[in-house]
Amino acid sequence: MIRFSFIDFRLIFLYPTLQRGNYTKMRFFPKSIDFFEIFDKVASNISNAASLFVSLVETFDNIAARAKEIHELEQDGDVLTHDIMKNLNKTFITPIDREDIHALASTLDDILDLIWAAADRLTVFKLTKSTKEVIAMSKDLFVTTELVHKAIKKLKEKNYSHIQEYCIEINKLENRIDRGFRDALGNLFDEIKDPVLIIKWKEIYEHLEDASDKCEDVANVLEAIVLKNA
Repeated sequence: MIRFSFIDFRLIFLYPTLQRGNYTKMRFFPKSIDFFEIFDKVASNISNAASLFVSLVETFDNIAARAKEIHELEQDGDVLTHDIMKNLNKTFITPIDREDIHALASTLDDILDLIWAAADRLTVFKLTKSTKEVIAMSKDLFVTTELVHKAIKKLKEKNYSHIQEYCIEINKLENRIDRGFRDALGNLFDEIKDPVLIIKWKEIYEHLEDASDKCEDVANVLEAIVLKNA
């Protein structure tokens, strides 16, 4: 009696391209997707956008052109996020939990969307002069995005102790940006008499503060990953 293993049945019934006992080359598993490499590109993209935003509010010239550069990075980020989600749906075995990959990709994308939204408002509102508050908040946000990028790099290395250190620094900067946001609102009402101008700057400050909150959300996701895998 001839006995067939489970693999034998798979080869016979699922792969009819066998030729006289010589198995053709087959791929039982799809090509491995390096999610960490894509995340690294996403985080780098965010840091670049934050850096461009700092330059925009410091110089406050060629606003439309500088905002367009940030928009191009935001579009690149959308492509990378779509790439992560598409591959997540096709990959059976993932390096970390699927829900963590999804949460990390979505939250990183939110950061870049908010930076672009702040840059877009500077163009739409036709503002002519920067403020010391927007410069300070944007610089702190840039430092925060750099820490996010560093933490993402350590994720692939499984260097969990460094990830936790970066997350602590991200949380500290988020608190600092929160305080800066409150101070900025107070200064708006004290120093600016035009209510329309107050509304414009308030919205821009809110986008930067929200981007900072999303950085903290990324830190929370990373800390959850560390707890599961350390």
